[in-house]
Amino acid sequence: MKKKILLIDIDSKIQNLALKKVEKYHLDKGDEIMWNNPMFRSWADKIYVSCIFSWNREKCLEWENDLKVLIGGSGYDLMITLPPEIEAINPQINMGFTTRGCIRRCHFCIVPKKEGTIKAVGDIYNLWDKKSKEVILLDNNILALPEHFKMICNQLRKEKLKVDFNQGLDCRLLTEEFVDELKSISHHEYRFAFDDLKISSDVERAIELLKSKGINRGFWYVYCDENFESALERLLILKRLGQKAYLMRDRKVRGITKFSCLANWANYLGAMEKMDFYDFVRYYYDRDYFNKLDKKQNQPEL
Repeated sequence: MKKKILLIDIDSKIQNLALKKVEKYHLDKGDEIMWNNPMFRSWADKIYVSCIFSWNREKCLEWENDLKVLIGGSGYDLMITLPPEIEAINPQINMGFTTRGCIRRCHFCIVPKKEGTIKAVGDIYNLWDKKSKEVILLDNNILALPEHFKMICNQLRKEKLKVDFNQGLDCRLLTEEFVDELKSISHHEYRFAFDDLKISSDVERAIELLKSKGINRGFWYVYCDENFESALERLLILKRLGQKAYLMRDRKVRGITKFSCLANWANYLGAMEKMDFYDFVRYYYDRDYFNKLDKKQNQPEL
């Protein structure tokens, strides 16, 4: 008998892979699907709710204590998983994982706790619809499995696909062989991460290696917590080396003026490439007293 399935995506920024698995599973069974329409709650025979970010957990509360509702997602409970028969589904939406887990233990990242150490879980053919010319890989540290990475690159070359390593590549693991593989495939900007000053030498080595192979500019995620000076120094290193950067602010520093200024300098209009940070502050905000910005922590973002 055909069932009515309601899927609620609380907060995904991109397609929610777990809910797409659920959708395909039920469509294959002939069930009817409705997306993101809470007014159909009484209509549905089964409801799946996904919450990715912990700060949105309260939005899940209205769905609790209902026997036909399954709530999951890393923002709700790291231990809740999809039923095995749904988890095994591979929705071919040109986006997904070929590995799960990570060898690193960054203090701000839940991946090791949720997924454990790195392991291969699939390949390009598990996520590619055989029509698109591009795929997005969400692997958290694909370079930690060298043979798997080379296999994925071979598949990308064979199918002439453009790839986006969306979560970034681990610059500490770059080798000449890996860079040669990267140069042999079509790609969007190659993304890396510079989340701690302790890896400065690794970052500089990786950039030097990339440049020696003709990749002169990478895109670098820069995680930013309360340590403003660390974030600024990392951005200045990337500026000196001619790289692009994106400041990823922790939620606890959003809304604090000086962090907003730093993000605007790094993330928009090419300002980081063209001018000094303090010149940017004075020019765009008409402030030559940057050291007083700390006293304005409660004002809205600029």
